[in-house]
Amino acid sequence: MVGGRQLQFDKETALEAAMLVFWKKGFLGASLSELTKVMGINKPSLYSTFGNKEELFVSATEHYLTKYAAPHVSYLNEQEQTLSDRVKAYLFSIVTMLCSPSTPNGCFISVASNDLAGETLPEKATESITYASNYAESYLTDFFSKEKAKGNLNSDVDVSELTMMVITLMHGLSAIARSGKSQQQLRSIIDTFVTKLMG
Repeated sequence: MVGGRQLQFDKETALEAAMLVFWKKGFLGASLSELTKVMGINKPSLYSTFGNKEELFVSATEHYLTKYAAPHVSYLNEQEQTLSDRVKAYLFSIVTMLCSPSTPNGCFISVASNDLAGETLPEKATESITYASNYAESYLTDFFSKEKAKGNLNSDVDVSELTMMVITLMHGLSAIARSGKSQQQLRSIIDTFVTKLMG
């Protein structure tokens, strides 16, 4: 056969389907049989295209960061708005995702991070979710540092502490979203948090 056998499925669609399973159940809770079923492929096709389950999880995590996590950052860079309005818009955007009917409730990273506690994840999966867990902390630290340098934060504000407060809020919002709380309830929490923290 010229050019070899063609793939009989769309790789991006299959990866999206796998990511949604990992998002809902984490690495440990997602079985190979469930993954191949939702991806619409058999195990040999999974192995030849994505590698093993661990490598599929790494790809799914990268897919999540690119498609679902990164877009929220744009709200922080709307320079015509105040810092508090930008942070609020950023968090509102995240909450919209957390409560979206088209994806599992909560955050992929928060769900996957729960698997880290048992120290049973394989090495590549551990590295992938550790990187993902540090993703928001890294860009928020950089963001708040720049805002402080511009005078948009008081000079006595501890950027690391502020960043961890926001990260803690985000994980809390994810947990509440998974418990079934509404988007409006989560937005109310954000309103109170940002008002008290930034005025």
